[in-house]
Formats: sequence, C-alpha cells, structure tokens
Amino acid sequence: MSFASYAFPDKIMSNINDMGYTMPTPIQAAAMPAVLEGRDVMGLAQTGTGKTAAFVLPILTAIMNRPPKGPGPRALIVAPTRELAEQIHQAVREMGKGVRFRSVVIYGGVGMYPQTRALRQGVDIVVACPGRLLDHMGQGNVRFPHLETLVLDEADHMFDMGFLPDIRKILSQVPASRQTLLFSATMPDSIRGLANDILRDPEVVNVGRLNPPAMVSHAVYPVESSRKTPMLLALLGQAGKSSVIVFTRTKHRAKNLAVALRESGHRAACIQGNLSQSQRQQAMDGFRKGTYQVLVATDIAARGIDVSKVGHVINYDIPDTPEAYIHRIGRTGRAECEGAAHTLITMEDRSMVRAIEGRLGKRLDRQSLPGFPAPDLDRPGLPSSPASPYRQDRTGRRPSGGSGGRPFQSRSDSRTDSRSGRPERRSPAQGEYRVDARPESREATGQRTEPGSGYRAEPRSGYRSEPRTDDRSADRRPSAQPARSGPAQDSRPAPARERRPVRQGEIRVDPRADRPVRSATAVKTFLD
Repeated sequence: MSFASYAFPDKIMSNINDMGYTMPTPIQAAAMPAVLEGRDVMGLAQTGTGKTAAFVLPILTAIMNRPPKGPGPRALIVAPTRELAEQIHQAVREMGKGVRFRSVVIYGGVGMYPQTRALRQGVDIVVACPGRLLDHMGQGNVRFPHLETLVLDEADHMFDMGFLPDIRKILSQVPASRQTLLFSATMPDSIRGLANDILRDPEVVNVGRLNPPAMVSHAVYPVESSRKTPMLLALLGQAGKSSVIVFTRTKHRAKNLAVALRESGHRAACIQGNLSQSQRQQAMDGFRKGTYQVLVATDIAARGIDVSKVGHVINYDIPDTPEAYIHRIGRTGRAECEGAAHTLITMEDRSMVRAIEGRLGKRLDRQSLPGFPAPDLDRPGLPSSPASPYRQDRTGRRPSGGSGGRPFQSRSDSRTDSRSGRPERRSPAQGEYRVDARPESREATGQRTEPGSGYRAEPRSGYRSEPRTDDRSADRRPSAQPARSGPAQDSRPAPARERRPVRQGEIRVDPRADRPVRSATAVKTFLD
C-alpha cells in the first residue's frame, strides 16, 4: 500500500514526494487509517520507525478538510525533550509546506517572549515540552477550549523523566471530547494506567517487540577503566570519515570527553543538559551538516533524534538497562544502511552485558584492539581489579579523607596493625568473653573477674544490663585538697565572708591565680 491510497490532499502528497517517501512504514500503515477516522490510537513502536509522520500527516489533513470549531489551537503535540520537540516541529513544517496554518514550538532554555507573542497571535498546532507549556498555561498565554487532537509522543520516556504529574495537569485543562494519540516504545504499568484513563476504545497498534535494527552489528570491547579514552581514539581512527555518536552516562563526562577529542584533532561537539538551547541546537545542526564528525551525548539524544547516515554508535559508558542500549544503537542502521555498535566494558559491567545478551537473544561478540589487552569477562569469580587492602568505593577509587588511606581490615580479622603493633579489635563469637586490658574502663555490673588477672571480663552483649551504681571515677580522680586527719570538723555552715571594694594600689591574692595581683581599675572586689 502506497501513500496515494490514503487520499491525502494534493499539497500534502506533493510534500511527501519531495521528501522522498514512497511506501509507508509498518507503524504508519497500521496507525494512519485509524487516526484519519478520528479514533484514539495507542501505538507501540521503537524510535526511528516513522511515528512522527503517522500522526502529523492526518493532523494536517484534518486542518485542510475541516473548519475549526472555535478559537485556539486545534492540535497539541507533547514531547519529552527539546530536541525531539524541535524535530517534530520541523517535520510539521516540511510536511505542511504550502498549507495555510500556524505552528509554534515551546520548550525551556530560551526566552518566553517570542513564544508568548506567537501564542497570542493564534496558532493551529502547538509542539511543546510539558514544563514550559504549563508555564504558559499558568500565565494565561494559551488555552485549549476547542482542542481536536492531543498527541503524547515517547510517553514512556516522559514517565522516566518525571513528567507524568505534568501530563495529568495538562490533561485536566483540555476538552474531554478530543482525539488522543499515545505513542510509546515500551508499556510499563504507569503508562498502561495512563492509557486506560485517557483513551476511549483505542486502536492498539503494535509493530513488534522493541528490537535493535537488523542492519547493525554489535561488539563489546573489554578494557580497563583508565584506558577507555585511548581505546575510543583507536576506534575513531578505524571509523574513517563516517559520523559517530559517543554516549556517556553523565553530563560532565560528556563535556570533558568532547574537549579531549577536540584536543586530539577530531571534529567533535557535545550535547548535554548543561548547555543552553542555542548551543545544543548548534551542535545538532553541525552534526547533521557534517561540520562535526563526532557527537558526544548523554541519553538525551538517544530517543527521537533523526540523524541520517550515522555509521557508528560507541557506548563509552554502558547504559543502565537493555532497553536504553537498544534506544542508543537505534541512531545507526537507519534507512536500510549498515551500522556498527561498539560498547566499552569493564569488569563491573559484566552483569549488564549478560542482561543485554538475554534481551537480544544472542551473545555479543567480544573483540579487542592491538595494544589493549582484554580481561576475560566470562571467567567466573574474576576480581574486578588486583587485590588491594584499601577500601574502594563504587568507582574503584580510594576514599579521600578519613583515615588517610589506612589499609582496611575486617572487624573479624585478628591480625596486628602494622603501624601501632596492637592487635586489631574483632567481634567475639556468641557467648564469648573478652578481657578488657584498660583498668579505667571496668564496668560495675554484668561482669565477672577472672582469678589472678586483675582485670574484669565481660560478655560483648553491646549494652550494660544495669545502670552504673557506684562512682569509682571519683576515687580515681585526684582530690582538690588532701584529706585532713584529726578531730572531726564542725559541720555548721561557715558565716558569709565580707566583701569590700579594693582600694587603689592595694595588693590582693587571687585564689584563682598562683601569684599576687596588684589591684587596678579592672579589679573590683576580693575576698578577705
């Protein structure tokens, strides 16, 4: 079935031909008939399958064929990221070239005034990210009293980013009598519950399980963490002139890695959350046009970014889930072109490698490069690094501060500390008694004395069974005055001593000092 069988208007068909589309993709062929009929649709398909055209073409057709019901936007398309929103808006403009309508894209990171002006002038299609859209709705810049079609694209990704409460706020301010289109790559329970709440008798379109592109080859490269960057440079040398996307786990690593690649002579750009929207757009445009050969990105670019002819995807950091792995490598192998996915892995990544292999249903090819000895990841029980007496954190680094790098020993170990020569403290076994070699720390209760030892032994129960009843600490403390021997002293209270001001030049003995102090203006009184 070709696009001509859907009876699109002539202007839209002309734009489809100009864009080089001949046959609809599976998601387009399955979803467009129901969307053209005005039914709700829940589409399940991975990124890069043509979901955008599946809802943009019917929306443009409805704008051309039906008059508006009233003032306000006729279609609202919600996307999770700025890049995806910009891409959808660009597709709307290309597919609707020559059609009389107005559209605007709304997202954060840029000024609100141009968006506010466009909204108040009147638009037919709004493409927006949830956060900035709610800002405009709260300020009264846009209302949707006559909304006809609501599209939620990449719904599972919006849930992962925490946008589900914002989506429900948006849904509460749009008409209930509308057409709702929900597209998602996966269907977690939260998205399924949302679909049950907002869709009415939907047409469920499932083009198959989330699988990687068939034209992509997979390979993993075992390497030590400290040698990841040199191996990346070696892989980029083998990539030739083809475009490469390098994925990292954090924003700071993406920034530092892009700087390192530029210093090594590569035309590299970076896209991550700390950049302004103009900087992110400049990096994406430069990568599309070929100004930059390498794009270093976080997972912000893993979904919905349509960059054709990407030859290689390199996972500098392995993703957190098998689904994220599939989304990453989906940037290559598009339009029936071959692609390659390379993943740098360390010993700590073995469990995720097995999870990805289980998701793909096949074993990933282990490869190595000359000069980079690869550890055997398949040998069970292999330590992640040479044995070290130092406590290490999750990143494998020694902790800073604290004991200053003192070798860590288990509490149950009875070895001797090499610095002090004293035996290490250990946890006693159940019912075991220990000998406390510190006389000043004897307990008053719950203890027994070992014959001839002079010390007390106590069970290590963790707490004393009774509160302290005596005060031996007072016996050990040196007395302030020596005890007097002789007849008992009078127990009657001594009379109060007279106080009088100190005269100028008079010498007094300060009981708190060890020598006489000559009176001055600062000394007021003394004791007779």
